[in-house]
Amino acid sequence: MDTWACTREAVNWLNLSTLAGLGLATVSRCRMVRGHRGILLARNYPLPWPKAGAFTVGNVVFLRARLSGPDSPAGLLAHEETHATQYALFLGLPFLPLYLVAAGYSWLRTSDSASMNPFERAAGLQTGGYCEFPSRPLMPVLLAGSRRVLGRIPRRSSPPPFAGGTA
Repeated sequence: MDTWACTREAVNWLNLSTLAGLGLATVSRCRMVRGHRGILLARNYPLPWPKAGAFTVGNVVFLRARLSGPDSPAGLLAHEETHATQYALFLGLPFLPLYLVAAGYSWLRTSDSASMNPFERAAGLQTGGYCEFPSRPLMPVLLAGSRRVLGRIPRRSSPPPFAGGTA
């Protein structure tokens, strides 16, 4: 294993993200296998969320049953390894809210959580199994969303007319 892979593995242990990944693997009863370059593979991830075929927490890569065979796609594992590096660079678990904000921005711009997500783009959209969707104008999306939200707010009825005499 090269120096960077060893450093990434150590940093992700120290920032507790790999420990969190192992905790999730234990709770979800995944079968653990040692992968290449310090990556741990949690095979047969059964929980419904996230919907992705593979995802990463620290140095632990979770794989759904359909991707858990001995011949897991090498490109996909390289994509997930990049996410392990992102955990190391962004100090571990604080990476998760940053990722969610980036996914939300991407969804607003493209109706897809990966297309304009800088973390997914850096890892390689195609190797992660994503399609790239074109961006859409942001203002109509925001206006439509605000109309939906405002439509759910009950309107105040006008106050009753003043029905009093003079004092």
